Amino acid sequence: MRENPFLQAYQTPHEATPFNLINLSDYEPALREGMRREDEEIKLITDNPEPPTFTNTILALENAGKLLERVTTVMFNLMSAETCDELEAIAEKMMPELSEHSNDISLNSKLFARVKCVYEQRDVLKLSPEEKALLEKTYDGFARNGANLPDEDKEKLRRYSMELSSLTLRFSQNHLKETNKHELILTEEKDLNGLPASIIEAAAHTAKEKGKDGWIFTLQAPSYVPFMKYCSNRSLRKQMYMAYNTQCIHNDEYDNQEIVRQLVNLRMQTAQLLGFADYADYVLRKRMAESSKNVYDLLNQLLEAYTPAANREVAEVEALAKETEGSEFRLMPWDFSYYAEKLKNRKFDFDEEELRPYFELNRVKQGIFGLATRLYGITFRENKDIPVYHPNVQAYEVYDKDGSYLAILYTDFYPRPGKRSGAWMTSYKEQWIEENGENSRPHVSVTTNFTKPTADKPALLTFSEVTTFLHEFGHALHGIFANTRFKSMSGTNVYWDFVELPSQIMENFAVERDFLNTFACHYQTGTPIPDDLIQKIIDASNFNVAYACLRQVGFGLLDMAWYTRHTLFEGDVKAFEKAAWEKAQILPDVKEACMSVQFGHIMSGGYAAGYYSYKWAEVLDADAFSLFKAKGIFDKETAQLFREHILSKGGTEHPMTLYKRFRGQEPTIDALLHRNGIK
Repeated sequence: MRENPFLQAYQTPHEATPFNLINLSDYEPALREGMRREDEEIKLITDNPEPPTFTNTILALENAGKLLERVTTVMFNLMSAETCDELEAIAEKMMPELSEHSNDISLNSKLFARVKCVYEQRDVLKLSPEEKALLEKTYDGFARNGANLPDEDKEKLRRYSMELSSLTLRFSQNHLKETNKHELILTEEKDLNGLPASIIEAAAHTAKEKGKDGWIFTLQAPSYVPFMKYCSNRSLRKQMYMAYNTQCIHNDEYDNQEIVRQLVNLRMQTAQLLGFADYADYVLRKRMAESSKNVYDLLNQLLEAYTPAANREVAEVEALAKETEGSEFRLMPWDFSYYAEKLKNRKFDFDEEELRPYFELNRVKQGIFGLATRLYGITFRENKDIPVYHPNVQAYEVYDKDGSYLAILYTDFYPRPGKRSGAWMTSYKEQWIEENGENSRPHVSVTTNFTKPTADKPALLTFSEVTTFLHEFGHALHGIFANTRFKSMSGTNVYWDFVELPSQIMENFAVERDFLNTFACHYQTGTPIPDDLIQKIIDASNFNVAYACLRQVGFGLLDMAWYTRHTLFEGDVKAFEKAAWEKAQILPDVKEACMSVQFGHIMSGGYAAGYYSYKWAEVLDADAFSLFKAKGIFDKETAQLFREHILSKGGTEHPMTLYKRFRGQEPTIDALLHRNGIK
């Protein structure tokens, strides 16, 4: 009889997930068995006749639920990377039970009484800094999940939590289905005017894959972004823009407007039930920013610094458009990328498509892996014996500078129908140190939606895709270098507005000549990227940087507006959105468009009341990279400091403590303004 692979020891290299053995039918029984075992483990803690101690309560709780975590990690990761209707149905069926199980633990009064007992002795217990941090995190986790509430309010919280888990799942499903549903099918060559050969070839490849004639453009980034940048047919640009920006707002089965209302209201009610003024107040107490005031201070500081430059940038793009189209022409959002690209070409004689031949994916990967080798001494070796969940996925063993095994890294680069849009890093297994001292190493994954290879060409990346790769690889290094005792505090388990520092600091290398020269060669001739092309990259690196900043600030303002509300929202989602981010909008408003209904980061992801963290971390990364610039971008001593004080420490200490230990000072906005040429 076949055994459920989740319920056995993994007989794979480094106990990697045996994706090749897992069937859809394995999930539900494994989830139920995982919940049953965790219930037993919790009961052993609560029924322990011994007085509560760090070991028999906090550590025992940290080690509970390993099977359930093993199964849910795979299921939720694959729901982003390789989902299907059957997996979605399993998740939809099991989410209420999983949510109830989680609530049963966080609202278990006997368990919390033991945790609280240990917590109240924290000043007299002889705990290491890391043990103390785990104790505080455990106690806070219970308190912030309602453990101190009266029973009646606990039941309310339980109901809110279950509704939220169901709604976030539906939000994501609707958006994925809406993205996959739209196709722009072109059959006449004249409609392809302006589009580079590589984009046309990719669209023909997509049409062929779908068994259709002509060229197919989709709402997935490798198709949508270049279409908006290069298509000279304005009506087609508008058509694609409207398709993209009106997703999930058509009053049909995939409409997310009511889900948005319910999500923001449930989060507000949850926060207020727990004694916070609003959801942002609840979230920010456990962030570097600490308060809504500090977030708004940053956003307003950026608005003030960047708005004059952003207005000049947009005026310059519009002037070029009018020069081309006539003085009556009005620049609309579907025109901006197109004319901005033309302006960049005029100012810098620079077309991003020129770069593609020098950014063949395998060479880029070698360059980025090589950067990690040069900075940290680590090496990467593909191991085809490690199972993967899709043929496009590759698995690498990562080795430290002394030759010891460090981690598994999975890479998954291309879009497909079962993969959500965007790019992300995730873990299939965290790092921790066993009681016997054995260091259990992590398994991390970088997942993207890069330009696919075609019949005639390998995968040739845009410069922005290279930057995205560097960003996600930075997150991966945060996981790979994790070196903490407890898994719940290792790797990227840090404050949300700190987690983007390791990723964003890596983006700085994209415009460094010495780095580009290590890998950027023409995929056909092997000729190194010309110096003048690198100079164009550097010269153009701040092109429209103020406009891009205001776009991010706008997203941050929208996020904060949704989550600083104190009363139930029953209004119009579009109208609320337009008022929320009005200060940061420079281009004309399109009344049909709506971001909130597809803004997965703040609705179904982990960025609710946290989207500002990209800009917060940008201040950190500019300040941090200025040290590399001062010492040399490949300086091993600076890299070792970054590894030791930032990348390896996880959430074991307050981020500002770690940052100051690395940098020797608190960050300021000055380095960012200097990098962007604003000051």
